[in-house]
Amino acid sequence: PAATTFAYGTAGFRTVGETLGSTVFRCGLLAALRSQSKGGQVIGVMITASHNHEQDNGVKLVDPMGEMLQQSWEAYCTDVANAESADELVQTLARIVQDERIDVAVTPRVAYARDTRPSGPMLQAALEDGLAALGVDASNYGIVTTPQLHYFVRCLNTQGTAAAYGEATEAGYYAKYGQAFLRLVAGRDAPSTLHIDAANGVGAPQVQKLAQAIASPYFSIDVRNGDTQTLGKLNIGCGADHVKSNQRPPAGVSLAPGSRYCSFDGDADRLVYYYADEHGAFHLLDGDKISTLVATYLRDLVATAGIDDLHVGVVQTAYANGNSTSYIKDTLKLPTVFAKTGVKHLHHEAEKMNIGVYFEANGHGTVLFNPSAVAKLRAVQPETPAQADAIDRLWALRDLINETVGDAMSDMLL
Repeated sequence: PAATTFAYGTAGFRTVGETLGSTVFRCGLLAALRSQSKGGQVIGVMITASHNHEQDNGVKLVDPMGEMLQQSWEAYCTDVANAESADELVQTLARIVQDERIDVAVTPRVAYARDTRPSGPMLQAALEDGLAALGVDASNYGIVTTPQLHYFVRCLNTQGTAAAYGEATEAGYYAKYGQAFLRLVAGRDAPSTLHIDAANGVGAPQVQKLAQAIASPYFSIDVRNGDTQTLGKLNIGCGADHVKSNQRPPAGVSLAPGSRYCSFDGDADRLVYYYADEHGAFHLLDGDKISTLVATYLRDLVATAGIDDLHVGVVQTAYANGNSTSYIKDTLKLPTVFAKTGVKHLHHEAEKMNIGVYFEANGHGTVLFNPSAVAKLRAVQPETPAQADAIDRLWALRDLINETVGDAMSDMLL
């Protein structure tokens, strides 16, 4: 649109959905070039605006291992989006081809999806026009969560290799994480029903599919705020961001002491837990607390497994709760690294650790096992039943975690 300047950031492009048609079309063109620059590996394109209100939408690109777009390409996105004429757009694309030495004879491949926003079909059509213009071999994954698309991209690019990540289908996603969850909880008492606030977003139907795939009393759920059909409900009075910002339960959820509750955001890449104590007072488990709990569990498993040179670390930002930082460093005795604000910066620092845990306070985060950690797990020979059990649980935990990006459903099971 005239007089509008776009800037590609951690969340990609995000603004009022009705104004994004041209931008999403151009992202289709750029996704094609990115795929060609990677020798024809699959690039992802997700149409979503996460925790924003319904009238907004956005688009972001996903790199071959399911990670966020390489930072040097963010500037290309911005340049392409802001080209003021067709001629300038063509010139900008030609410059990218030259600067990146792209072989345009390579067939580009792109996987794409969207969330439930009403502007989604229009933007999807614009994306498909852009993909078709450059002859992309495109795969439409329909309406799924953002983390599911990240997972699909990694699966597509690793299938048939030693690093195969899973089956690149919804059924494959539910099977991988569901089976890993059941391995972790085997032999334990079944927990109480988990009440899930799905923010009236795409997470509602997807988590119900996950429950159907798990089909176990270990995962009994009650989905609230799951209306994806009525206009105007997405992220209104509900969702992870609302709960954290207002420090109270979402609309439609009454807390009972002893029960468990969690909230997704609109595209299910953020998660917060909460509960009521015996006096009915609200208590929030935000990303800082989730990170501490996960790091504690991992530390204890590693100690029981007896792998002395396998280290767990935590990545935080300057906005993290100081008490959580002190507890991790002084009580858990785990190394803590501070990164710039933004998921891409936390993810990058976590990759440097054997096992890196990161969660932003808003509930977006995950755990990464680097290749060195995987090699150490493979090499260890258990000498006791307790050690063997801990090693099995570490493997199950790795399979349970979506290492590509923060994933509300995966983190919920964790």
